[in-house]
Amino acid sequence: MWIERELTSELQCVAETFPVVALVGPRQVGKTSLLERIFPEHRYVSLDVAANAEEAETRPKEFLQRNPPPVVVDEIQYAPSFFRHIKTYVDSRKGQNGLFVLTGSQNFLLMENLAESLAGRAAVIPFLGLSGKEWRSASAASGGHEWKEFLWKGGFPALWADPEKGPSRERWYQGYVATYLERDVRNLLNVGSLRDFERFLRACAFRCGQALNLSELGRDVGISTPTAKQWLSVLQASNQIVLLEPYFRSLGKRLSKTPKLYFTDTGLSSYLMGFASSEALWLSREAGALWENHVVNQWLRWRDWHEPSLGLWYWRDQAGNEVDLLLERNRRLIAVECKLKEKPDTKDLRGIERLRKFYGDAEVPGAYIACPDDVHFDLRPDVSVVSGWEVWPLEE
Repeated sequence: MWIERELTSELQCVAETFPVVALVGPRQVGKTSLLERIFPEHRYVSLDVAANAEEAETRPKEFLQRNPPPVVVDEIQYAPSFFRHIKTYVDSRKGQNGLFVLTGSQNFLLMENLAESLAGRAAVIPFLGLSGKEWRSASAASGGHEWKEFLWKGGFPALWADPEKGPSRERWYQGYVATYLERDVRNLLNVGSLRDFERFLRACAFRCGQALNLSELGRDVGISTPTAKQWLSVLQASNQIVLLEPYFRSLGKRLSKTPKLYFTDTGLSSYLMGFASSEALWLSREAGALWENHVVNQWLRWRDWHEPSLGLWYWRDQAGNEVDLLLERNRRLIAVECKLKEKPDTKDLRGIERLRKFYGDAEVPGAYIACPDDVHFDLRPDVSVVSGWEVWPLEE
C-alpha cells in the first residue's frame, strides 16, 4: 500500500525552480520510493552500489554519459568529488531546473559538499518518517490503529505499508540497527567496537527529552567525553537524533544553554529502550519523555516540509522553570507544553507563566498544552489544550 507523503507537492514545486534538489534523511524513511513516484521520467542510479559510486567518483564523464539528467542519484555522499561535476553540468545549462535529484542518509558529508560545490544551485529538504497526519491517513485506509501504537512502532513506512504481511516490529528494528551500525557508523567513524556504539545508542534513547550531559553519558557507557561528543555527532550526521537548542534572546546568563536530545523516530527509541508492546511503553515512566519527543517531531517535520523559517527551541531558566517547545514565528514566541495526561490544569502552566513574566505577554501571544486526547478547548483565554498527535493550527 502506498502511503501518501505531505511533501509531494512541495517537492515538485522545488524541482521546477532549482536545478538540483537534495532530499536528506535517515535510511528507510521512503526517500527513494517517493522520488521514483514523483519523478517517473527521471533515470535512477544508486551509489549504494559500489561500482556506481566508483564510476561517479573516478570517471564522472562516463557516469554522466550513462546516466544523463534528469536523474535521481541515490546516496550521493558515496561520491564526494562528483559534486564538482554536477556544478559544471548545471552551470553549462543555465535556466534548466530539475536536472539532478539527490538523496543522502549521511547529513554531514552531504551538506559539506553541497555547501562547497552547489551553493545557490541546490535546494536541501530534510526528510523523516511518517508524520502523524500521514500515519492517520494510512491507518484509516488499512482499518485503523490506535495512536499509542504509532508512538511505539514509529514512522518508518515499511512498518505500516502492509499491516497483514509486513515485518514484525522487533525483527525490523533488529535489522535496521544492525545495518545502521555496519554501514553508516563504519563509514562515518572508525569505531573500535560497534557493541560499545550500540550501548551508546541505547543510552541516548533513555535520555530522550533530557538536557544533554556529555560527561555523564560518556561515563555511563565507559567512554571519554570527547568520544561521546564525537559519537553524538555521528548520530546527528546520520539523522537519528536532533538536538533542540535552548532559546535566549536576552538575559542569556540566567538561562540554560544546554541542548535537549530527541530521536527523529519514537519507534526506534522505544525499541532501544526495550519496550515489547505499546501498552508497556504507555505505562512506563519513559512514556512522558517519548510523548514530548513525538510532539517535537511533528513540528520538526512541519518546519522542514512547510515552513522553513519557523524557529524551534525550548526554554529553561536557572530555577528549573521550563517550556518544552517554543515555536518562533516573526520574532514572536508560541509556547507548547507536552503533558501526558487526560485533563491538563492550571498547575501545568508554571513554565508558560514564567516565560511570559521573563519576556512579557506581548512576546508570547500564544500558548498550548499538547495532550494525547482528541480535544481542543481553552484552559484559559490565553492557553489552549490541543491534541498533540498532529500539528494544529496556530493562532496568529
